Amino acid sequence: MSAENFRFYIKVRTALNIQARIIHDELYSVYGDQAPSLTTVKRWSKLFREGREKIEDESRPGRPITETTSENIEEIRLLINDDPYLTIEELQEQTDLSYGTVHRIITDHLNLRKVTARYIPEDLTDFQRAERVRICKENLAKFQQGTWRLCDIITGDESWFYHKQIGRKSSNAAWVKRGDPPLTVVRQ
Repeated sequence: MSAENFRFYIKVRTALNIQARIIHDELYSVYGDQAPSLTTVKRWSKLFREGREKIEDESRPGRPITETTSENIEEIRLLINDDPYLTIEELQEQTDLSYGTVHRIITDHLNLRKVTARYIPEDLTDFQRAERVRICKENLAKFQQGTWRLCDIITGDESWFYHKQIGRKSSNAAWVKRGDPPLTVVRQ
């Protein structure tokens, strides 16, 4: 039951001059832990006795979340498409959006996630799974034939990828849409 439904019940029972404690006990006997607390029932009962008619919440002061607009989402998408190696901080500087807003746009609206070196898919398609199996079988065959040693194979998956860059301190992490194949690197 929604909060408005509970409030409507409280309003009707209050209009019948029933005490807040009894209203709470009735709601609790039917809805258990989902029922509003006694304090909440008392507060709403008092408001209705004082003449309140609305059962909806009143608007609250504070800044509404308006930064996650379609224009801002598209702006972040274009920036990432132009340079997939941008960090959230760099995107934040270029768009004048907060860190949390940029992160929310990237993860919730653009469906991207980051794993150390780059954003990679959470869920693989059937084709990507089959391609992984094919590559692994190919690598296993080369290993069994003796043309490769185990130390010649470096691989990464959704949980980790090791990359060492000597002499530079720039980010080489790329933004990748979920659904792209994961990283596999082979040293020859």
